[in-house]
Amino acid sequence: MTDLLLRLASARRDSTPFGITSVCSAHPTVLRAAIRRAVRTQREVLIEATCNQVNQFGGYTGMKPSEFVDFVRAIAAEEGADAAKILFGGDHLGPNPWKREAPESAMAKAEAMVEAYVRAGFTKIHLDASMGCAGEPAALDDATIAKRAARLALAAETAAKSAGLPLPVYILGTEVPVPGGADHVLDHVEPTAPEAAQATIAVHREIFQEAGLADAFSRVIAFVVQPGVEFGAENVIAYEPARAVRLAALLDEETQFVFEAHSTDYQTAEALRALVRDGFPILKVGPGLTFAYREAACALDLIASEIVVGYGDRPLMRTLEAAMLAGPSDWQGHYHGDETALRVQRHYSYSDRVRYYWNRPEVDAAVRRLNEALRDVAIPETLMHQYLPLIPAEVRLARDPEAILIAAVDMVLSIYDQAVSPVR
Repeated sequence: MTDLLLRLASARRDSTPFGITSVCSAHPTVLRAAIRRAVRTQREVLIEATCNQVNQFGGYTGMKPSEFVDFVRAIAAEEGADAAKILFGGDHLGPNPWKREAPESAMAKAEAMVEAYVRAGFTKIHLDASMGCAGEPAALDDATIAKRAARLALAAETAAKSAGLPLPVYILGTEVPVPGGADHVLDHVEPTAPEAAQATIAVHREIFQEAGLADAFSRVIAFVVQPGVEFGAENVIAYEPARAVRLAALLDEETQFVFEAHSTDYQTAEALRALVRDGFPILKVGPGLTFAYREAACALDLIASEIVVGYGDRPLMRTLEAAMLAGPSDWQGHYHGDETALRVQRHYSYSDRVRYYWNRPEVDAAVRRLNEALRDVAIPETLMHQYLPLIPAEVRLARDPEAILIAAVDMVLSIYDQAVSPVR
């Protein structure tokens, strides 16, 4: 599977670019939609977990790397997927979960996390040691970042070799959008200066070689840069190819690499195709998928409130609101304004902080109750037109609410599939 990633740069050089969608989510319906699409199209699927989401202590999902892999593979088995077509990636692997600790303590835990990811079968590893730890500046210099990345790469190489596993491919670089989207309205985002990207590449190359990691560096497939895309709570910054021309041209000199594009959520099909064409073929998407899931789930909540006797008045929405108010740490600081503005952002923001609440027991129970309420129920065409007008008729007629939720996510995935398809 890593052969696919290793071909990205040569495909660009040959003027036959293609890309791959990086599904950054642990939501079971999102994962099922991605895997089901891969089965249908007979294409590979790249599924990524982040350092805060999944780590050796469980992360906010409660899953260790091996448990996440088992979780995904169980869904894949149910969908009849070819396990060989599933690629696992680790995103932002570094000291971020422990950045309030002393640097040595945080890095020791980051090394253990990287080892756990590699041993679990993750073969695409993004090493991100850009954040300062206790007593350090918030942003570190390139040399310090590169030295810490090399230290993490050594941990990954050692783990793979000792376990007899394929050696990973790596993503390096740190100039990324704010994880999960910005927390304010944005006017524009400046693409990375090509000089800065070139300096980052050079210092990593030098430090990896000095550390005896030249072979590992030969498997670096991409650097993370800012192509000029981002989303905030209420708006999206669209990709403008003309503003990234100089940055993309750097790949003509650094022919080993492509660039990885973070926060591509909510970009148009045209923008995504342009990103792939211009040298940003790894398209990471996460909140945009759970946003689509939330839209459909809340629409079904409204539909059930209309036609299912005894269901109540939007109980899923009310359960979500109660959960977010009872445990506000996952959205406070990201949303701003008066009480009305905060309520609207909690549920409808592009940042989609509500995604952190779906696995809470009371919310999960509300979703299961919604599915049970609408299972085998014929939803009138007019209600579907009111709340879910884009869902295909054959899905609506199946009388399966889970199929509607999957279809909503799949509509987003289909845009990415079209964007990453090889140029013919």
